Amino acid sequence: MSTARSAEDLLLDRIGPALSRLRRRTPATGRDLSRNLVLNVVADAPGEMTVGGLATEMGVAQPVASRTVAACIADGLLRRAASQADGRRTVLELTESGEAERDRFAAEQREAFEAITADWAPEDRVQFARLLVRYTEDAGAWSRER
Repeated sequence: MSTARSAEDLLLDRIGPALSRLRRRTPATGRDLSRNLVLNVVADAPGEMTVGGLATEMGVAQPVASRTVAACIADGLLRRAASQADGRRTVLELTESGEAERDRFAAEQREAFEAITADWAPEDRVQFARLLVRYTEDAGAWSRER
């Protein structure tokens, strides 16, 4: 029995470490990364987002999510509101400042992407962007099904 692995298998084994390196090399401070993650989770939620839901989506304990939310509220990026589905629940909403911060961070990430891929063929750059967005959308659906 051969233990030789194909080039494709070896490449696929490098995905996890590559995604980890990509996250570490995002041009931002740790605070910006956390804040951006929270803002994106709240904005991208298919329905109302609670602190508990945010903790689950981020894969952190509820106290960690609560502290991050409190910082975002203190910075004027999020607000608490009554749920439209159940007035006893408190949900999170982006403020105008939160939307602006999210847009600012997205612009920084696009600038970094364009600088990193400056030597790529335009069609490679667009194809990679398309596939990366598709991957994240499919990963979100996969995660929700689990």
